[in-house]
Amino acid sequence: MTVIYPARRIITMNPSNPDARHVAVRDGRIIGAGSLEDLAGWGDHTIDDRFADKVLMPGLVEGHSHAHEGSCWRAVYCGYFDRMDPNGTVWPGLDSFDAIFDRLREQDAAMEPGDDPISGWSLDPIYYGDARMSRADLDGVSTVRPIGIRHASGHIMNVNTKALELAGLLREGINHPGVPLGDDGLPTGELKGPDAMELAASHVGLDRKVMSADAWGLRQFGRLCVRQGVTTATDLANPLPPEAVDMMLEVTGASDFPVCMVSLRRFQGVTPKELVERCVELRAMSTERLRLGRVKIHADGSIQGFTARLRWPGYYNGAPNGLWYATPEQMQEIYEGALEHDLLVHTHTNGDEAIEMMLDTFERAVHKVPRPDHRYTLQHCQLADTAQFRRMKKLGLCVNLFANHHFYWGDQHYEKTVGPERANRMNACATALREGVPLAIHSDAPVTPLGPFFTAWCAVNRLTPSGRTLGEAEKISVAEALHTITLGAAYTLKMDDEVGSIETGKRADFAVLEDDPYEIGAANLKDVRVWGTVQAGRVFAVEDI
Repeated sequence: MTVIYPARRIITMNPSNPDARHVAVRDGRIIGAGSLEDLAGWGDHTIDDRFADKVLMPGLVEGHSHAHEGSCWRAVYCGYFDRMDPNGTVWPGLDSFDAIFDRLREQDAAMEPGDDPISGWSLDPIYYGDARMSRADLDGVSTVRPIGIRHASGHIMNVNTKALELAGLLREGINHPGVPLGDDGLPTGELKGPDAMELAASHVGLDRKVMSADAWGLRQFGRLCVRQGVTTATDLANPLPPEAVDMMLEVTGASDFPVCMVSLRRFQGVTPKELVERCVELRAMSTERLRLGRVKIHADGSIQGFTARLRWPGYYNGAPNGLWYATPEQMQEIYEGALEHDLLVHTHTNGDEAIEMMLDTFERAVHKVPRPDHRYTLQHCQLADTAQFRRMKKLGLCVNLFANHHFYWGDQHYEKTVGPERANRMNACATALREGVPLAIHSDAPVTPLGPFFTAWCAVNRLTPSGRTLGEAEKISVAEALHTITLGAAYTLKMDDEVGSIETGKRADFAVLEDDPYEIGAANLKDVRVWGTVQAGRVFAVEDI
């Protein structure tokens, strides 16, 4: 039976039919959007008035997130900013190391006596001046339990002495770029990059199982998506071991799971050839609500963690250059194999040196293995300059920029990491559009909170917490921002034929809103209230999740 939904306004994102007042749905797909008279011509139907006073948009598409945000809420939140959990509870941000230690002690006191680990997440020392957290600091919480806190960037972890002991790292003579040493010749407790972090991760409850999420965490992530109007979300760097894939197939296959998940297999722990072969296998396992068979590569780390690779003149505060996570040879082999098998690849590149390496490597690969409409995407890509965007256009690349950085780390980028000029052109959305590069923007949840309207607000206003505007010339319009979180993101996933706009034949995915994003305006875009979602015709209200 066809169901016709009247609405206060329907923003379709379909250029040939941009606004409507009714949308017709049958079998989880859109028959059309328009007037009631036109849609009634499809035959027998019912009218469902539940959205009559709401605004409908295409279901929002989060083109860079990680499903383990749901699992993170099992651990202790150690972030600087207030943050809402899947239940709608707001956890206050912590404004000092001492406040973090106090919250960890509360967790210790709430646990049964013993040596079970304490896990934390979303730490970012850059907010607390020049101090770095040490193993001795965390020993003040417990010397019995191993403690690990994952940084907000996901690229650094701090651990205590007990965790170092269990990992076999509490010794002299370690020579690893990701394991800094103190004056005593022993590790400081800060572990940089995935290789170093993995050495201790299993001892502090932050190992690959957490990175893969679990059934509970994936369901929690789904609840977060409904709260933010998201109907398609990426899980952009998952090791995807067989047990995780089985779990994801089961959870996403449930009739009440509200999101289509797009999970990318991360390049870690396998050879390039094994990665490509595994992704070919995974692609065949895809379902309507779990899309598999895509590749994620990390070229470098994070700018605020000083592990990103920057070109001359380097970091503004003189910090040493960051870390390489993959070699050009590995990346080229992956690109060539993926192009040959028509596998989509997204590459993490934060610093401009990493961007340049990716462009050089990909150019060699695509000349060797041409692939029309490959849509390979640079993720984050924060320091790209105009010349690099021109190269992206020439090579057929897409970009997904990390607009949330303006708010969460903009002041620090201006004052500490890259300096005023580069901070003002970071995440250059206007330049990307001007140069014709297909554009999406993202939250990288759990690095920053999932919330496409907040991300759109960041791209439109480019404001920092202190009120500084970072790059007036790189602001984009509300209409352009809404495109980046719908059709723009869908395009980078090769899913724009299915989602991203409300038009005939596409999946019946809607964000159901209390406010009109155009009426609320640029300054208040982050405050658009979400009633819930419709995913493949199934209705999910925030109040019911």
